Amino acid sequence: MKEMELKYGCNPNQKPSRVYMADGSELPIEVICGRPGYINLLDALNGWQLVKELKKATGLPAATSFKHVSPAGAAVGVELSDTLKKIYFVDDVELTPLASAYARARGADRMSSFGDFISLSDECDKATALLIKKEVSDGVIAPGYSDEALEILKAKKNGNYCILKIDPNYTPEPIERKQVFGVTFEQGRNELDINEALLENVVTANKDMPEAAKRDLMISLITLKYTQSNSVCYVKDGQAIGIGAGQQSRIHCTRLAGNKADIWWLRQSPQVLGLQFVDGIRRADRDNTIDVYISDEYDDVLREGTWQKLFKVKPEVFTKEQQKEWLAKNTDVALGSDAFFPFGDNIERAYKSGVKYIAQPGGSVRDDNVIETCDKYNMAMSFTGIRLFHH
Repeated sequence: MKEMELKYGCNPNQKPSRVYMADGSELPIEVICGRPGYINLLDALNGWQLVKELKKATGLPAATSFKHVSPAGAAVGVELSDTLKKIYFVDDVELTPLASAYARARGADRMSSFGDFISLSDECDKATALLIKKEVSDGVIAPGYSDEALEILKAKKNGNYCILKIDPNYTPEPIERKQVFGVTFEQGRNELDINEALLENVVTANKDMPEAAKRDLMISLITLKYTQSNSVCYVKDGQAIGIGAGQQSRIHCTRLAGNKADIWWLRQSPQVLGLQFVDGIRRADRDNTIDVYISDEYDDVLREGTWQKLFKVKPEVFTKEQQKEWLAKNTDVALGSDAFFPFGDNIERAYKSGVKYIAQPGGSVRDDNVIETCDKYNMAMSFTGIRLFHH
């Protein structure tokens, strides 16, 4: 197929809409089921690049959950703890490495992942398809599908679920172009290879950077390569736990992503794990309720007439003091930034979310202040020397 007509562009009024290869060659994607939209394809193609690079850098199957041209989550196939299995709602299923990667990618920020487009680095297997079947999702792209996986996915959305197959050997042209307001922009593709060599310039007093930290920092940097800038990414145990995308200020990226990382950790607390939801509550309602329960709006779910619709037993208030005590237990988090940190305030905020390892380009006139702040908390920080803006 050399051209694909789309229903409309970013919005229903933007017609006509299509995708095609400018050189007249075949599209590298095949539509197996459903009808992808303009934004679906943007998410699919960005997500595919991300997981392909994660697989190359780590050697592990990878998955990402994309929403509006930025990842809500990204992960590699590291085995899940019993606690993570529970908060990701996969404690009752068998998990393959690829399924583990998607469970992590989807589970890190379940509210943002609602209605996602999924990208998988490897052939979609039955275990992964069964996870996708349960979630609200627009579609999936992968280099292939097992027969069992395809049967499961084709039944989703009454047969209208979008299933894309991509040629894993496809290599785009080295020059990319796009139009804005009738003006054509042209640039070389960002073909930067992200690997451990980028982490060798450790500029802090603490030079200790274990292999697991290097893996997580690479995951962070690769995720940032396909996240709308400005952006930062917190990673732990092989998965993004907080992504701050598209902010004009670096500190707002750090706060946004840090807050998401905090929510991810608070969901693992005894208070949240002990919540007794009513039978039959939908996953999205459960996710939303947990988010409100650990926020300043907890009174909304605990007031009379409301909690009975959600819980079998009225939960105790999860106080700010209890939350602070639990958050202090989150350690050894990795943090990447797509451009330099201009002030030490970013490090101060990152420390509150358990960050121990950092990778950023360096090059700020206040690098000394940023390094000094890292040294205050015994963090290890690498200057990569590379910027990862994506627009």
